[in-house]
Amino acid sequence: MRCAVIGSPIAHSLSPDLHRAAYAWLGLDWRYDRHEVDAAGVAGFVAGLDEQWRGLSVTMPCKAAIVELGTPDEVVRALGVGNTVIFGGVPSDRGTTTIHNTDVTGIQMVVRDAALDPAAPVVIFGNGATARSCVYALARLGVPRVAVRARDQAKTRALATDGACWGIEVTPTDAAAETVISTVPAPVAAAWAGDLARINLVFDVLYDPWPTPLVDAARHAGAHVRTGLDLLAAQAVGQVELMTGRSVDVAILREAADQALSRRGR
Repeated sequence: MRCAVIGSPIAHSLSPDLHRAAYAWLGLDWRYDRHEVDAAGVAGFVAGLDEQWRGLSVTMPCKAAIVELGTPDEVVRALGVGNTVIFGGVPSDRGTTTIHNTDVTGIQMVVRDAALDPAAPVVIFGNGATARSCVYALARLGVPRVAVRARDQAKTRALATDGACWGIEVTPTDAAAETVISTVPAPVAAAWAGDLARINLVFDVLYDPWPTPLVDAARHAGAHVRTGLDLLAAQAVGQVELMTGRSVDVAILREAADQALSRRGR
């Protein structure tokens, strides 16, 4: 069987390293590649695939473009974006294709592993697509409210409207926090970090540059840290299960991510 990751740019993607490690651990003779595909080219790319293909991992800028290619799951319907395509027959047959979002389940896995207290104050840096996924994931975990720090407060108001539908209060504030989740570029996160001495958990969804300045500062302050590599491994666990029907230990994929970065000299 064949799978791949698509997006643009795609050369930097660690997904092949993780999925190939999963196949080796599961004893599967499957193939996983990367393909440069932009949003406009997604439908054409999928139409050209044959019955050997089982699924696709999807990164930017294709996460919205894939939604129309099959039946979306609950998370995709709520967010309007997906990161996984599963082919149940001929890939061009939208009736047998399903669209999933394991970014959200990955976020949930990471914060559960960090033993996040749902009642503890949470601040999210940023209000873009990744922040929106974080808010949705936190809502599903029973977090009642989250503060958002961002430069464009109009987007935060829109996010607050979505949050109300999902059962979580979203406020545009710089309120004190015990947990910080950063979805913004590394320099912005570093500038916004402030005093981390009172922060219990810092979750920076980035892994490039590595380590990020926020992760370095959080570790120096003694905070618990979760990173984009943790998220990458966690969301890949969901993808592997959807694609193969079998479960893989997240530690296997986290180790593969570390080794891949080490080979790249990071």
